[in-house]
Amino acid sequence: MDITRAGSQPSGKGPADWFTGSVRVDPLFSPPDPARVAGAHVTFEPGARTAWHTHPLGQTLFVTAGLGWAQREGGPVEELRPGDVVWFPPGERHWHGATATTGMSHIAIQERLDGSTVTWMEHVTEGQYRR
Repeated sequence: MDITRAGSQPSGKGPADWFTGSVRVDPLFSPPDPARVAGAHVTFEPGARTAWHTHPLGQTLFVTAGLGWAQREGGPVEELRPGDVVWFPPGERHWHGATATTGMSHIAIQERLDGSTVTWMEHVTEGQYRR
């Protein structure tokens, strides 16, 4: 058994290559092989969002606070509220983040495949974000 105590892992700033705006990432768990699942608590300030990305084995989001938006490629921008659970299938190109006026937090859970949990792509444009 391994217990990770609250506050024992430092918060990190969401890298500008992967996020637009102010984003804080708090790691939750990432057990060693052969386990594949990893999770983080991610907090987006108003206007902040991920870049377009995919996950090799999919991703689950548990919205914990605020008001957010998410979009899969070719689909509408969907509103996210606390208690919502979002599933992005493997390889589905998508983004997620806060609305323009309200912050949002979620727990993100994804699995590693060949050492990778995500493939990052280009930033979401203002036009894509605001529609």
